[in-house]
Amino acid sequence: MADCGIHASDRRPQVAVAVFVVKGSSVLLGRRLSIIGCGTFALPGGRLEFAGETLEDCARREVKEETGLEVGLVELQTVVNTVARNGPDPSHFVTFIMRAVPTNSGQEPVNLEPDKCEGWSWYEWAWLPRPLFGPLDDLLRGGFNLFTPFRPIHNFIT
Repeated sequence: MADCGIHASDRRPQVAVAVFVVKGSSVLLGRRLSIIGCGTFALPGGRLEFAGETLEDCARREVKEETGLEVGLVELQTVVNTVARNGPDPSHFVTFIMRAVPTNSGQEPVNLEPDKCEGWSWYEWAWLPRPLFGPLDDLLRGGFNLFTPFRPIHNFIT
């Protein structure tokens, strides 16, 4: 097996949460400004914090930190295992894809991290903007549909 720069002794999978915040048939997406995926549209989300944070708590925290939105019920939709062996900084993320609804339907997102995101907007599921952030694009090209009941685990290894 080729050495792809990922060594078990110094690399561990990162655990993250990404949240489909839903309003009717629309979802919330923001255009990334960070180096990885700059210019692509992505979900609010981030890494699970140590010290016992639940997936649901992580989803609520990340949505609040990034958009100012309060979300109520948070439900697991699927799990994405993304291994990027190529490039200058190989990575391995296990991302729990969640679905949440704002507690108040009149709430609108605010861009609370303007250094990381250009802004947040609602997009109809059938007409999502492009380009999508790599893992999100992989998920959708793999057949994921937020509005259907069966959602298997998705593996994307490059």
